[in-house]
Amino acid sequence: MTEGWLPLFGANARGDFVAMPTCWPFDSRSDPTDVERPNIIKLDIDLLLGKRTLGEVRQIVEDGPVSSVPGVTFQSQLSDEQGNVLQIVPGQGYRYLARPPYSVMTNFSPFKGDSEKHPWMGWDRYNTAVGMLEASGDGFDVAECFELLRATSQTVCPTVVSMVFDVSARTVHWCEDRNWDKVESRTMVSSR
Repeated sequence: MTEGWLPLFGANARGDFVAMPTCWPFDSRSDPTDVERPNIIKLDIDLLLGKRTLGEVRQIVEDGPVSSVPGVTFQSQLSDEQGNVLQIVPGQGYRYLARPPYSVMTNFSPFKGDSEKHPWMGWDRYNTAVGMLEASGDGFDVAECFELLRATSQTVCPTVVSMVFDVSARTVHWCEDRNWDKVESRTMVSSR
């Protein structure tokens, strides 16, 4: 893909959330092969557009490996309105978490941890996020989410969009280019 729109992050009115950062370093096991495998981008877009449920995506990754795009390892952290989380790293595996208290993902593989070092992997940001979440109470709100995002935003490979999805209100809050004083919001209307 050389140009065009690619929804790497988003939410829908059904209550699903998609986060698909790149996973560094690139892992050739995520490349498409001669054997047709489901593509992580298509699975994520299908969830975002409501064409599949999180359960259906989970079944696909349980049935066999998925691929990314040539030369780029995208990873996914998907969730549904019940708070279930599905993490997928093509060529490395997947992990399903039933309603975890929280789930954190950054630009390294959860299956490799800190075994591969690079400048923007985010191990420090990951630990900061986990510490803030563990110290928070049950009432962790949108403002606290943005404080966490501010504390963990990156400058080496600058954070472009920071997004919080309040699933109970079906409202997405976001800011661009770390402009923390310019948070915008949009409430989604379900077509059900």
